[in-house]
Amino acid sequence: MSLAIFDLDNTLLHGDSDHAWGEFLCEKGIVDSELYRQANDTFYHQYVAGTLNIYEFLEFALKPLKELPRDQLNQLHEQFMHEKVEPMITEKAEALLKQHRDQGDFLLIITATNKFVTGPIAARLGVDDIMATDPEEINGQYTGKVAGTPCFQGGKVERLNEWLSTHEHSLVG
Repeated sequence: MSLAIFDLDNTLLHGDSDHAWGEFLCEKGIVDSELYRQANDTFYHQYVAGTLNIYEFLEFALKPLKELPRDQLNQLHEQFMHEKVEPMITEKAEALLKQHRDQGDFLLIITATNKFVTGPIAARLGVDDIMATDPEEINGQYTGKVAGTPCFQGGKVERLNEWLSTHEHSLVG
């Protein structure tokens, strides 16, 4: 069984799920739309330019998870999947995943976007596992902080090496 590793945003999805989640929160009136949209756009441009401070971004991005009850977050995410994510899933991406699945490959997504946003997307795409930035939880509530190493830049490599050490896969073909 081969290991097939994919990025999510702007790769398997035609768009960025992290940015789309922020836009969704604005559209639903969950956050102050003007301030949140401005910060969301600024962070996205920093990400594209390669200048993003991941910890500053995560403090911003994980704050709504802390402030909303889990039931409400889950309901919002269901709407988000239907309204924002489904239109970003391309036939080409689904065909590629099917091709690898048919070959018996183990499908792994590695993404910087937090797992609250991306876990259900990975499930919808039918991948075997996902490695994403983990929002910290205490007693089932999000704290607004990151747990462990963010899955971003060199953190992706660190997290992948940790994952490989506990799974029966390797990067050697």
